Amino acid sequence: MAGQNKYMIEALQGAKMAAAQGEIPVGAVLVNGLTGEIIARGFNATEQANDVTAHAEILALRQGGKILGAPRLVDCDLYVTLEPCPMCAAAISFARIRRLYFGAYDPKSGGVEHGPRLYSHAALHHTPEVYGGIHERECGAIISDFFKDKR
Repeated sequence: MAGQNKYMIEALQGAKMAAAQGEIPVGAVLVNGLTGEIIARGFNATEQANDVTAHAEILALRQGGKILGAPRLVDCDLYVTLEPCPMCAAAISFARIRRLYFGAYDPKSGGVEHGPRLYSHAALHHTPEVYGGIHERECGAIISDFFKDKR
C-alpha cells in the first residue's frame, strides 16, 4: 500500500498542475511495475493543446512509449486520480498496462467501473488488473472543488 500511496500522491500533484492551468484536474503516473521507477507523468491538457485526446492517461502513455521505445508498456502500472473514460480505458488496454490504479470513481464519464465497463468485454485484447478508490477522498475533492469554482 505504501507504493500505491506514493504514486497516487505524485498523480495528485499532476492534477493540481492541471487545475492551475484551468484544465480538469486529472493526473497520471506511469510506473515500471518491476522496479518501481516512475517512467512518465501526465495531466489533462485538452484546453492548452486544443486536443480532445490530451487526457492525463494518454499523455503519460505517449511519453512512456517514447521513453521505453515501445508502443506496448508491458510490466508497467498506471496511477490516475480519476476513473479513466472509455477512450483512456481502451488506450490502457492497447498499451498492455499491467495494473491500473485510480483514485475517484466517475459514475458520469467513467469507462472502467461505470458506463461501458470496457474491461468486462470478452473482445478486449488485454485487461489490466484494476484497483479503484486509492486516495479516493483527495482525488474526488480536487475534481469537486474545481467544478464548484466553475459554477
